[in-house]
Amino acid sequence: MNKKGQLIVISGFSGAGKGTVVKRLVEDYGYSLSVSATTRAPREGEVDGREYYFKSREEFMNLIDYNGFIEWAMYVDNYYGTPRAFVEKELAAGHNVILEIEVQGAMNIKKQYPDSILIFLTTKSAAVLKERLIGRGTESEAVIAKRMKRALEESEDMEQYEYIVVNDDLDTCVHDVNSIIVANGCKAGENIDFMKAMKEELKAI
Repeated sequence: MNKKGQLIVISGFSGAGKGTVVKRLVEDYGYSLSVSATTRAPREGEVDGREYYFKSREEFMNLIDYNGFIEWAMYVDNYYGTPRAFVEKELAAGHNVILEIEVQGAMNIKKQYPDSILIFLTTKSAAVLKERLIGRGTESEAVIAKRMKRALEESEDMEQYEYIVVNDDLDTCVHDVNSIIVANGCKAGENIDFMKAMKEELKAI
């Protein structure tokens, strides 16, 4: 019996280490990662199709028109979206899929996929968050200020997530997130088809 995969939404403040945590989850536990599309410019070392699908605004708008995204949103003057085809194919094949998306997109996903798992990553304090943004050395003071202002806005939506995980130690954070996903997959409500099949098999013996 092919059990449908779980859809895991990971959000968090810019600078909380979402990308690093997700990369480790994929490498260590074999999750499928849905690569988002964005209109922002690539950072040094980023590759099209690996970190993001980098699109022009015109290309992005065309995909919106053709219903090519499960969700899309604007964040700090750029568009981000989750391609539909890959996610639905992987879930149907029984693979657990991770979406690394912003708060606004996460709420849209939950409406479409009520069984999705919403996990929010944060640093242990606002001061640490700002230190990490500065330490990246990739953005101007003005952009960092925008990201901190956005973090304040996102903090209003943290309570809408089922799980909050503090990324203070990377190994611990990755372990905690995986444990949440595994535990969720063991819930009785997630295994109704399996339980029905087991009952039928027991009757036949």
